[in-house]
Amino acid sequence: MFLSALISCAVLGCLAGFLAGLLGIGGGLVIVPALVYLLPLLGVSGELVMPVAIATSLASIIFTSSSATFAHHKNNNIPWPIAKKLMVMIAIGALLGAYVADSLSENFLRFTFATAVIILASYMLFSIRVQKTKPMPRSFIVRLIGFGTGYISSMLGIAGGAILVPVLTYYSMSIRHAIGTATVCGLLVAIFGALGFMITGLDQDNLPAWSFGYVYLPALLGIILTSSLLAPLGVKWASKLPVRYLQRIFAGFLILVAIRMIFK
Repeated sequence: MFLSALISCAVLGCLAGFLAGLLGIGGGLVIVPALVYLLPLLGVSGELVMPVAIATSLASIIFTSSSATFAHHKNNNIPWPIAKKLMVMIAIGALLGAYVADSLSENFLRFTFATAVIILASYMLFSIRVQKTKPMPRSFIVRLIGFGTGYISSMLGIAGGAILVPVLTYYSMSIRHAIGTATVCGLLVAIFGALGFMITGLDQDNLPAWSFGYVYLPALLGIILTSSLLAPLGVKWASKLPVRYLQRIFAGFLILVAIRMIFK
């Protein structure tokens, strides 16, 4: 079982890494739905599929976001005074989101994730762009944005860039700084969200072997081994393929997958 999980999730990591580099999407939007369909085939019981998929996705984001965060810092893409205000509340929100997700039923968690995917995929499909309209709000609002981003992203198993980047650009932050800030904040979401799912999953008796809380280690290892290798290839092919067209096709596919998840 360990080897089959490792191999199948290594293939998943290739897909997630390549699409992340090619289309500029977060890996969680690929990893969570794929794991929802893959984990039952690997023997994971139905009521644990969603928390295991979300927790494993968050744990994989720790590894894939670390190098990106360092690169953004090196290139001065992170406005640290604002990022620090967001980071503390994002960590708290992510930890709380994991605890709340643990208390929800599998069906409700699946419905919540699928609904969020439909919203985010529609954003991609129709190429919605948020124009710079307002100055950065006062510190209390910034911290509230951080908390909400951490809480929602942790429950969905995503890094939160799809939420944070449009919000920050709306508040007149340059796209370069918004992406840099979202990257470091996504690392915090992944760390504290995964930690929360590890802790809340420790009392589960019917988790598969090689699990640490809700994090399924063979799947995690397979994903991180290949996703970081294929992401640069996706970036390279982004200049050769009709990315906007492919992005819309993929967004439509995500919507269909999410709808199927709702009615499964």
